[in-house]
Amino acid sequence: MLLEIIKFIFYSAIIIVVSKYILVTTLRKLAETLKLKAETVGNIAGYSTSMPELLSIGASSFKGLVGASIYNVISSNVINLLQYIATIILNKNQKILRNEAIKIDMVLVVLTIFIPIVLVRFNIEINLELVPLFIILYIFFIYLSNNAHKLYLNKEEKQMEKRLEKEIEKEGKWKRGNKQKTIKYILYLIGTGIILFFAGNKLGNTLEILCNNFNVPQIIIGSLLGIITSIPELITFWESQRHYKKAKDNNILGVIEATNNLFTSNILNLFIIQSVGILIYVIFH
Repeated sequence: MLLEIIKFIFYSAIIIVVSKYILVTTLRKLAETLKLKAETVGNIAGYSTSMPELLSIGASSFKGLVGASIYNVISSNVINLLQYIATIILNKNQKILRNEAIKIDMVLVVLTIFIPIVLVRFNIEINLELVPLFIILYIFFIYLSNNAHKLYLNKEEKQMEKRLEKEIEKEGKWKRGNKQKTIKYILYLIGTGIILFFAGNKLGNTLEILCNNFNVPQIIIGSLLGIITSIPELITFWESQRHYKKAKDNNILGVIEATNNLFTSNILNLFIIQSVGILIYVIFH
């Protein structure tokens, strides 16, 4: 059992290091090269940082541990929210949370925690019938968030982004886009995905052994997965807010980016990645 615990720590460390020093750095450089909006960067970060959840939930479902996957979603989404709140407080951005668009996003984020808890609390079977419902809810959540941003955020965000661009251009630090840089950063992201796939697959194998050979409960397995796979989000939440502090009065862009990262990651975990896990379980079992 000691060997498997060591493997668990090792593969978890790979996920952490790759996320911090490759994923976040590459994502930021790609965003600056393409001059992407803060909310777009947040969405991309949400998809990127959900890669570990996709791998771990896919692996655990393939191994027949579909029960662990829902606990993985719950723990990941709860931890994501707690990490987000912690980075907001540490960066002293609490006032920005009063924005109506961000409030709506936060309500939707809380629902991504409430829904799986209800499924577990009332012993609702995690089966194929949930997949179309999850897809519908995923589309509905995105629709609500997009409309909230259009209604309450876009004008203010555009003004802030123009001011930020001017300030950074004055410093000569703005990285103008070109095809070579874009292709390079995209290839880096693909390479990062491959590394995370390897680490996630090995992590899934290790957890399967701990569950089946040493009778570790699925709730513990799922919770451990949630903690480890949420670390990339912590890193991106912090870096997004720290990045925009270089330009005065543009902290709202960092909060927008972090909030979109949180929102995208949580709805992906619950509605899309959990659906993938269900499909994998149904196909192979």
